[in-house]
Amino acid sequence: MAESMNTKADLVVKGISYQGLNNYGKIMIGDKAFEFYNDRDVNDFIQIPWSEIDYIVADLVFGGKWIPRFAIETKQGYTFRFSASRETKRLLAKCRDYFPAERIVRARSAIENVRININNIIHRKGEKT
Repeated sequence: MAESMNTKADLVVKGISYQGLNNYGKIMIGDKAFEFYNDRDVNDFIQIPWSEIDYIVADLVFGGKWIPRFAIETKQGYTFRFSASRETKRLLAKCRDYFPAERIVRARSAIENVRININNIIHRKGEKT
């Protein structure tokens, strides 16, 4: 059983970790870290101290009315993807208590990604001729 890094848990919600196979468990927001604990395997957990998080990227749907998933990008370059069933807005709001709000960003939409890729292709083609 893992020992929590947090001395105080502000929010505990059901969640899903998308590392490899989908793992169902609990997401804990506390004073020292973001933590995920798997329901089935006590040895399967993720603990990320607030000081090691670079960005929190939220996928917005319907103009921000629904946030189906979010990702945590660490300073070492790792990305952890999570989903909090119906509690994602509340969870991200609680993250702002311990993490700077300007580092919680919106993910690019599919249309923005297509536009960027087309522009990259056009610019690459222009450089070769």
